[in-house]
Amino acid sequence: MDTTVVVAIIAAALVVLVVVLLLGRRASTNRRRTKAAEHREQAGAAQLEADRRAAEAQERSARAKQEQLAAEEARADADAAAARASELHAKADDIDPDVDTDDVDDDVADDEVPRRSA
Repeated sequence: MDTTVVVAIIAAALVVLVVVLLLGRRASTNRRRTKAAEHREQAGAAQLEADRRAAEAQERSARAKQEQLAAEEARADADAAAARASELHAKADDIDPDVDTDDVDDDVADDEVPRRSA
C-alpha cells in the first residue's frame, strides 16, 4: 500500500473518531441538560407546595388569633355581666328591709356579696 493511502485512512479514522467523541459528548451534555430541567421542574413543584403549606399555616394562625381575640372579648363581656349581676345583688340587698348587711362577718372576702341573714 502506498504511504499516502495509509495516511489518508488513518486521518479518516481520526476524523471519524473525533466526530463520534463530539457526538457522544453532545449527547451526554443533552442528557445532563434534560436531567437538570427535570430537577428544576421538581424543585418548582416542591416550592409551590411549600408556599401553599406556608399560606395555609399563616391563614390558620390568623384564624387562631382572631378566635383568641373573640374569646378574650367574650370573657370580658362575661366578667362585666357578672360584675353587673353582683352590683344588682348588692343593691337589692341594700334595698331589701329583710337583709341585715351590718351583721356581716369581717372575714368575708372582698369579692363576696353579703347575703341575707336568717
